[in-house]
Amino acid sequence: MGIYEELGVKTIINACGPKTTLSGTRMPMRAAEAMAEASQSFVDMDHLQAKASEVIAQATGAEAGLVTTGAAAALTLGTAACITGLDIVKMEKLPDTSQLKNEVIIPRHHRNVFDHSIRAAGVKLVEVGLFGRGIGVGVRGVEDWEIESAINDRTAAIAFFSKPQVVPSLESVIKIGKRNGVPVLVDAAGGVPSTIKKFIEMGADLVAVSGGKTMRGPQATGILCGRKDLIMAAALQMLDMDTRFETWNPPPQFIDKSKLPGIPQHGFGRGFKAGKEEIVALIVALKAYGAADHVAEAADYERRMKRLAELLSKVEGVKPSYIAVSPVRSMPGVEVKFLSAHSIQDMVEIVARLKSSDPPVYLYEKEMEDMTLSVNPFNLTDSDIETIARTVTKVVELPLQAPTSARAR
Repeated sequence: MGIYEELGVKTIINACGPKTTLSGTRMPMRAAEAMAEASQSFVDMDHLQAKASEVIAQATGAEAGLVTTGAAAALTLGTAACITGLDIVKMEKLPDTSQLKNEVIIPRHHRNVFDHSIRAAGVKLVEVGLFGRGIGVGVRGVEDWEIESAINDRTAAIAFFSKPQVVPSLESVIKIGKRNGVPVLVDAAGGVPSTIKKFIEMGADLVAVSGGKTMRGPQATGILCGRKDLIMAAALQMLDMDTRFETWNPPPQFIDKSKLPGIPQHGFGRGFKAGKEEIVALIVALKAYGAADHVAEAADYERRMKRLAELLSKVEGVKPSYIAVSPVRSMPGVEVKFLSAHSIQDMVEIVARLKSSDPPVYLYEKEMEDMTLSVNPFNLTDSDIETIARTVTKVVELPLQAPTSARAR
């Protein structure tokens, strides 16, 4: 009996990709084994995070890195580091920023639900610019001068959310930050080492990324990497500081004790501490990612999506479309239009049937208003592809429970 069966929790087919709500990704077995092995011994957490910093630096080109409890935690800790630097008196004040730098500049159209993580450090987001061409009312986007004009003596950082074709460019934002001595914090949550390295080479001061998505680490992990002094500030605000200054000997390449007048109390980021098990597993997963054959993986993703499109093309009641990789899309996929659906209520019924099947099948619901569900291959096996096709076939064979007009009322 498997652990989920023992707990009475159904396992599902996750065709949505590495979404947190569907428990993320599938770890390499070596990483899972490393978690169990790490749980049976004790280490000094300063030294373990220092080793993780070395591995992260090697993989990303950053000066240093820190394992956090997710990309959101990395954003909060990164913001805290930008506010306080290595000033432990300022660290004691957080999240009260009334006498500290307490503004983070952000292009208006970069605002999203995840900027909660930045605001959690006690800062105010200062929105700048408009994005007329993004909504089809002009040719202009957020411009460099608009960001630069918002910088003042209260500015702690500039936030940048990395998405394909976003404006202004990260290069231009970094140049603005360098000119004004303001760190740039990049949210690259779904990123991989190669993209992080590109941002670091551009000059980004801090990059936040999820460890439990594309890199297939534990779901409750993230990485904050970048400038050594800012990573040190973040670490000081996250690590357990229940020790004496005289007997505390962290690895100097990670935390340079000589730069501190004393030890801060348990910091603002204490709730974001990662355990030894998660840190070790993430290190192993990060190394495995670096050694993987990503060309072969990409070919498998493409093959599986084309196979699914082929299977569904034979099913009456749906119209599948294979979606290839593009400059704005890193994964191939399949969009499935349900021809019998004419309202969002119809789609809710179809989704409910998929989720109540055995095993439950979860398709991505972003395009439900277009009577379409989509498939991401990241977590799928060949067997899953066959199961999805069979389940969709069964679902569309059943008539919807009520006419659309009656349901719409």
